Amino acid sequence: MTRTIERTGYPRPFLKWAGGKTQIADQIIRHRPKNFQTYHEPFVGSGAVFFTLFRRGLIRRATLSDTNWELIETYRALRDCPLEVMKLLAEFPYSRDFYYTLREKDPHELSLAERAARMIYLNKTGYNGLYRVNRQGKFNVPFGRYQNPAYYDPDNLRAVAAALANVELRCDSFESIKRHAVENDWVYFDPPYVPLSATANFTSYQPGGFRLSDQERLRDLYLELTSKGVFATLSNSDTPVVHNLYSSSGLRIIRLQARRAISCDPSKRKPITEVIVLNYSPQIEQNNQLVDTAPLCLPLLPPE
Repeated sequence: MTRTIERTGYPRPFLKWAGGKTQIADQIIRHRPKNFQTYHEPFVGSGAVFFTLFRRGLIRRATLSDTNWELIETYRALRDCPLEVMKLLAEFPYSRDFYYTLREKDPHELSLAERAARMIYLNKTGYNGLYRVNRQGKFNVPFGRYQNPAYYDPDNLRAVAAALANVELRCDSFESIKRHAVENDWVYFDPPYVPLSATANFTSYQPGGFRLSDQERLRDLYLELTSKGVFATLSNSDTPVVHNLYSSSGLRIIRLQARRAISCDPSKRKPITEVIVLNYSPQIEQNNQLVDTAPLCLPLLPPE
């Protein structure tokens, strides 16, 4: 039986994520291609743009990927066994002792549903909503202090499961997209950003980080997809480095207003500008057309 959900406002991201696009998803979607086939998101993170597109009925097929194995396993569990994940989360207590007990468990030794429940719980109850691992690949964020952390959100989790029902999920590098995206597909890249300063490197949440050489490889891939007729949108910081990387003729660089969602110092969560890079003429909508008016979120078509 196909899962569907009839409620506006859902689905929405079920994880907090550094660089998440919940606050500017509307602005990005305003600049989408006029017509496209499959939607691809190689740095899926919290999936804010995907979930907004699905909620509005603007995509037919989608593939989501990331190099973070635990993240993709969590998406897979919510697609394939959401009721098991929800049952576990409903039974998890909110306590410091339970947090550290669960944190110490090796996710490789857990079932798919157990891995996902662990990921969601730690993400929602850990300090400042961070995902961070040490050099050994172990999650090491300390316990956070919240009044009522929403790690068990059945309405949204059911809607997320419906949205993911026919989505292709892959744990893979961003470069793999060139094997899957074809002419008239739309790829949205949301990589770790070029730092605004020498110390602003919080987006490097995995060992190895994302260096300038990686940004250059991403730029080369972006241009390769452009030559193949693939629509591409890329988010990044509003810095000279990014402007220089994407200074090719025919590309559009558009500034957006954003607000930091994750920072150790709440006073630093202030409005900033960032950019999106487009290789096409966008579908521009009026702001008053961006409300969620679709009465029914239909399931996506299965992968071809």
